[in-house]
Amino acid sequence: MEFSRRTLLTLAGAGTASALLASCAHRLAEVDVTVAGFGEGAKGTINVWCRSETQTGIQTMVDAFHAAQDRIRVRLTPVLGGQYVTKLATAIRGGRVPDLVDIDDINSALFIYRDAFTDLTDAVRRLPGADRLSPGHLALATRNKRYYGVPFLADNSVMWCNVDLFERAGVDVDEATGSFAGYLEAGRAITRLGRGFYGWSLPGNASGSLGFRVQPHIWAAKTDLIAGQIGSQRGNVAGNEALRRTLEFLRTLWTEKLVPPGAYSDDNSRGAADFLGGRVGMRSDSYGSIVPDTKPDFLKRVEVRLLAGPEGGRSFFDGGDNFSIPNGAANPSAAWEFVRFCVDVTQQSTLPSGGYTPIRSDAATPEFRRRYPLAVSPLENLDAGYAPLSLSYNRIYNQSDGPWLEMIRRAVFEGEVEAAMEDAQQRYDLILRQADA
Repeated sequence: MEFSRRTLLTLAGAGTASALLASCAHRLAEVDVTVAGFGEGAKGTINVWCRSETQTGIQTMVDAFHAAQDRIRVRLTPVLGGQYVTKLATAIRGGRVPDLVDIDDINSALFIYRDAFTDLTDAVRRLPGADRLSPGHLALATRNKRYYGVPFLADNSVMWCNVDLFERAGVDVDEATGSFAGYLEAGRAITRLGRGFYGWSLPGNASGSLGFRVQPHIWAAKTDLIAGQIGSQRGNVAGNEALRRTLEFLRTLWTEKLVPPGAYSDDNSRGAADFLGGRVGMRSDSYGSIVPDTKPDFLKRVEVRLLAGPEGGRSFFDGGDNFSIPNGAANPSAAWEFVRFCVDVTQQSTLPSGGYTPIRSDAATPEFRRRYPLAVSPLENLDAGYAPLSLSYNRIYNQSDGPWLEMIRRAVFEGEVEAAMEDAQQRYDLILRQADA
């Protein structure tokens, strides 16, 4: 039975934003970033909303900004990630918007395609080093070749490898992390070490976490699971060879017991504990999940690689946050001055201390490489980062009742790969069609 449009909008964060914004975004005054002096010498207070999950990353910037000047004060309001979209949409509808939003990049399009954010194209192009900014983040802030946001911080998925286990198993890290065949060779060798060692870590009951970890294997093969532009999107699931091979690979990890038995019910609530405990050889995860609270001696024996596709290629999930200025902002010039400060290479180079990585390639200076060696790999390969541009991402990938998790669990734990893909195709199409309507 098909969902009604009302039901779909109730279930999906994207739909909630659409419903709240559809009739009201045009009421707020547009900000003109081309006026003389925009973003220079501003004064006053700016109200900034951030995700509570990334508050540590922006709080460091706020403190440094206050220390660097005394004209502008930042009032920072953290908002729970699960409430962010609805709360911001409600504020826009009520005409009481913050001056600046630090928003999950995957959710940027929900507001850009409802004309709620300022066209920042000219301001972004004037930024020093604009050509060094993360193209994946920028793509999520782009509509009709215009920028409605700018990258702020990165939260990327990469492959973390326990070098000690690789060496004990007699496997070379580089050779083992370039394809599925290499992953399996290493996973089998590490698992054969016995005594509770496993080659791989898999949170098999965590929808959003699996989206973060698994999709890059498909993107590395130069394909995606969503096809078309917003307004006419459809699923690219059934018949997708890279997806089929990825599901079969995960199925092999499970059937050959190359992952801990708890993978079946793992909702990622324990995070990276299995890897950090030294019992797992490979885990796809973010810098912030592995590094901040881990003993330096352990990290010295860890290496990072990008995620490989079935036969090669490299990719990673371009997670993190973008900055946008809502239309109707009371102090947009001061807000942009703060943005310029945050995306400057000097400030970007401090992000790993808060658990995040920079969004500009020129942050990877010799000093940065020495201080944060495990944060360098994505910066050397920014073009390999990606995240799907869609109004339906949350409904498909993050919600536990979405088609993504259902497809993975059916394929991996029940072995019904083709049937899972066929059914997922129908659900992808339905959700995309009704959200784009």
